[in-house]
Amino acid sequence: MIDYQGQAYQEVIGKQGLVIVQYFATWCGPCKMLKPVLESLSTELTEIPFYRLDIDLFRTQAIEAGIRSVPTVVLYKDGEEVDRQSGYQPKERISAWINQFK
Repeated sequence: MIDYQGQAYQEVIGKQGLVIVQYFATWCGPCKMLKPVLESLSTELTEIPFYRLDIDLFRTQAIEAGIRSVPTVVLYKDGEEVDRQSGYQPKERISAWINQFK
């Protein structure tokens, strides 16, 4: 997983193919539970970049993405949002969700 560091946001989500972004907060318990699930998937699905974006550090990007709760995982394809999920989800469910858009 790649921690978002403030680079031009369109360079992150605008890539060809799938891009997954987890919007999280350091104080969020379900976010902490979801982190190892996404880290594991990122090592299995190496063709898909997985990013983590701290909503407290990068509030503007979170607002522009319409994030209302954390954790929220947004799936972008070719620069456009195609789906999102909020809250903790088990690995099998997230994997099946991602595979729908491959």
